[in-house]
Amino acid sequence: MPSTRPPGVAMLHQERFHRRWPTLRDPHVRTLAWLLDAPDLLAIDAPCWDGRVATLGPPAPEVVAWLDALQQPAALAGLHDELQRHPTARLGRYAEQLLGFYLHWRQQLVAANLQVRDDGPSRVTIGEFDFLVRRPDVNAGHGLEHWEFATKFYLLQHDPAQDGTGADAFVGPNLADSLGRKMRKIMTRQLLLSQHRAAALVLPEPVTSAQALVRGWLFYAQPMRLPAVLGIAEDHCRGFWADADGWQSRYASSPELMFVPLRRLEWLAPARVPMARAISLAALLEELAGIEEPVLVAVCRAPQADDQGDAVEIERGFAVPQDWQRRAGEQVRQAVVSTGSR
Repeated sequence: MPSTRPPGVAMLHQERFHRRWPTLRDPHVRTLAWLLDAPDLLAIDAPCWDGRVATLGPPAPEVVAWLDALQQPAALAGLHDELQRHPTARLGRYAEQLLGFYLHWRQQLVAANLQVRDDGPSRVTIGEFDFLVRRPDVNAGHGLEHWEFATKFYLLQHDPAQDGTGADAFVGPNLADSLGRKMRKIMTRQLLLSQHRAAALVLPEPVTSAQALVRGWLFYAQPMRLPAVLGIAEDHCRGFWADADGWQSRYASSPELMFVPLRRLEWLAPARVPMARAISLAALLEELAGIEEPVLVAVCRAPQADDQGDAVEIERGFAVPQDWQRRAGEQVRQAVVSTGSR
């Protein structure tokens, strides 16, 4: 696939992905490829994570061949059938289904979504193991790996290097979550689940490693280099965010580009969709008028010779309501107060 980058401009993740997986067209296979091959969101060697961040590493040649073969009709039907067994509109659950499908094929999956309940009369649910995995080639010790798996999207509201907000400056599109809050929950609660006395009642064998496996995208109002202390991988997947006026000024002089508002289950992998779904900037701005929640939009170039008529994402951004920044700022300030980080 030829590059559309001006000389001297760094390659975005989208271009890397399209170059790496040029033949993948089924959206589920593309999403699975992204889950297995995307950069880690968190830096695995950052001191703040204390060695409790998992990584898959680059896909092995046999995994690359398997993903390509998944597009054959019989194999693709098997993947679609598996997803239809428990249809979901929740992005996190969808990603878990795809990762579980891969781990089952690798013969590494011991259990998924295994619940731990108190052994008292009320049987209260204490927590859930996202994945219990056995990888003898990685974990030479006896026992299981516990993975807490998350696919997250956060927008940077403040400069964490200047205002002391840290990872709480990254807020979710709906303002109900932040990167700081999510990681505190994973590190101080979810990864400790195997130590609860009730976990022994359901674990098939001891857990010897508990780590977070986190995929996702971070979005910025302007380009920014993050302080290493945050523990975010340098090569993480990036996008931008802006209100409708910002989208207008950013793309008014690029009439050759097209735009695709993405459905929730399309948020993970860089988009490749039929041209019929692509709209002009004017049409996009009409759709953004009066929005109440952020909308994730793929910015696409015109089809090239090897795109088979599809619109292909070159970058992505969240279009936010006019008052979103104010509400996000309030959310960040509340997080600072509640955590005592100032």
